[in-house]
Amino acid sequence: MSDLLSLRDVMRAFTAERDWERFHDPKSLLLALVGEVGELAELFQWLPAVEARDAAVGEPLHTRVGEEMADVLLYLVRLADVVEIDLGEAAARKMQLNAEKHRA
Repeated sequence: MSDLLSLRDVMRAFTAERDWERFHDPKSLLLALVGEVGELAELFQWLPAVEARDAAVGEPLHTRVGEEMADVLLYLVRLADVVEIDLGEAAARKMQLNAEKHRA
């Protein structure tokens, strides 16, 4: 079983335990995902591009970036589940398409 499938199952259980399924329609999940991407972007917003990587691997930014990336991943996995897309399979297929499109 892939890590994404395990994470999907944890998210399903977490959602069901709180009776949140009614809030997890595709539109609402997408808007939540966009909000989390915005929070991630905000961490880098005013950093000069040449300093962003070094800042992101140092504390305290490293921890915050990890937290926001986790939020993005969780909403993406939940959205994929709700719309019945195997995210791992879709990503592998997309990488294959990209490899064919951008042959060196």
